[in-house]
Amino acid sequence: MRLALYQPDIPQNVGAAIRAAACFGAALDVIEPCGFPLDSREVRRVAMDYGAAAPLRPHSGWKAFLETLEGARLVLLTTKAEETIWDFRFDETDIILMGRESAGAPDEVHARADARLRIPLASGARSLNVATAAAVTLAEARRQTGWTGKAG
Repeated sequence: MRLALYQPDIPQNVGAAIRAAACFGAALDVIEPCGFPLDSREVRRVAMDYGAAAPLRPHSGWKAFLETLEGARLVLLTTKAEETIWDFRFDETDIILMGRESAGAPDEVHARADARLRIPLASGARSLNVATAAAVTLAEARRQTGWTGKAG
């Protein structure tokens, strides 16, 4: 399973995504350009010592990222989706894609996604923080696929 961040704006969210990916045994892709250097102090501070467990795999852009899909489903998290993460059946090889904090994902990303999902929220709530949404979705995907986090 992989988590991918599309052109992130906030370094602390990348750090939190590193921790989430490490804790849920997922690889982490970052699709550039980013609004900050990927090796920034803010990323390292929030990621703490989890970076080794989920090393960043940067991609120079959307097209470079697409070359790495190798048949995996691209699952886009978006507030615009009708289907929820509870109703979708995740697969171990899925790539969970998060849009930019400031603008979400552009039309070309929506068009390429194999699935577009949302997290059900309370009435009046617009969205979760991108790193929080990534962690919630990874947890649900891992639950569905029977992952226990234990070796062996």
